[in-house]
Amino acid sequence: MSVSEIIRVAARGEGVTADGRHIPFAAPGDQVGEDGAITAGPHRAVPPCRHFPECGGCQLQHLDDAAYADFVRDRVVGALAAQGLASDVRPAIVSPPRTRRRATLHGERAGKQVLLGFAQAASHRVIDLAECHILAPELFALVAPLRALLAATLPTGRRADVHVALCDQGVDVVIKGLSADTLASAEALTGFARRQGLARLSLDDGLGAEPRWEPDEVTVTLGGVAVPLPPGAFLQATPEGEAVLVAAVQAIVGTPRTVADLFTGLGTFGLALGPQTRVYAAEAGREAILALKGAAARAGRALFADHRDLFRRPLSAEEAGRFDAIILDPPRAGARDQAAELAKATTPRIAYVSCNPSSFARDVKTMCEGGYVLDWVQPVGQFRWSTHVELVGCLSRWTDSPRAGNTIHRAAH
Repeated sequence: MSVSEIIRVAARGEGVTADGRHIPFAAPGDQVGEDGAITAGPHRAVPPCRHFPECGGCQLQHLDDAAYADFVRDRVVGALAAQGLASDVRPAIVSPPRTRRRATLHGERAGKQVLLGFAQAASHRVIDLAECHILAPELFALVAPLRALLAATLPTGRRADVHVALCDQGVDVVIKGLSADTLASAEALTGFARRQGLARLSLDDGLGAEPRWEPDEVTVTLGGVAVPLPPGAFLQATPEGEAVLVAAVQAIVGTPRTVADLFTGLGTFGLALGPQTRVYAAEAGREAILALKGAAARAGRALFADHRDLFRRPLSAEEAGRFDAIILDPPRAGARDQAAELAKATTPRIAYVSCNPSSFARDVKTMCEGGYVLDWVQPVGQFRWSTHVELVGCLSRWTDSPRAGNTIHRAAH
């Protein structure tokens, strides 16, 4: 019987043989027989969690650390190659286990019990978490109490989504799909929040999150500034991952006088540049931009917060040319129209933060065709053991780039 060796891991997590077969849960170096039987190779690890592989929170616990870091980096290299691009793609930096500071869990009633956890891969079935190797301990410690709360309050046949996040004051909880329309249910919720020492407890019945318990204003500290945290707001997944992304952005833009921070969110990157930099911060999310505006004003930061939908009204090339550097951090879909405007701009340096290598590569190709060079890329694995990859790319005009004249790093014209 002939055997084939797994040579890489595909974007969705399957091992790939030299002849192109995709084998679920195979690691690089594994040997695969014609019947699909796998003989473990040097990069296969024993999954630490009892819920793997059923739980959709992780797809790659069967890889050792080296193979997982290679997977994260290879995702970026492959996305660039698909657009005819190449660059200096640095080794991936991966967040440690049990450091995830935000997550959304699903609750589902099963008789008198409630299941609470992540959904099974490609399914709505909820995996009832008995352990978790990705959540920060403070978040996992709330799983059992939240399960008991939902068992007492969640109506039959209903599901609930529970968003948990670490903030400066502790844990922020938003429960979507649960209402408290009686005095008894309201008291049960506030009593739960008090006993668990929550920073805030909010309910979302479909019309937006409404805080039911918030003894002190909930904040998250970004760049030394305490920014009010709207319920359910976006945060980088791990503190370690955020630190890597921020350091990469700082290395790209240096100490500029002026920066445009596009898709700023709560100001993770703009605030990290310090008080010496004047920041134009644009964001479509109203709650986020108002929180950033107030926090920057209280801290005395030179930051102009603009409530602006960059998909409908991207920063023009002329506007972009007024800044010493641009920070770009769009959602997964990327920033096609914004990239087209930046391609015509004269801004010397662009730091592009992305959570999708494919849309990143598409947008970077547009900017390279306009005269930029992709000098280097830093892959980041914040969502450990998942197929989700983040990165920061350094773009500069040819005349400013150490790679100017090296055509392998330019998009094909």
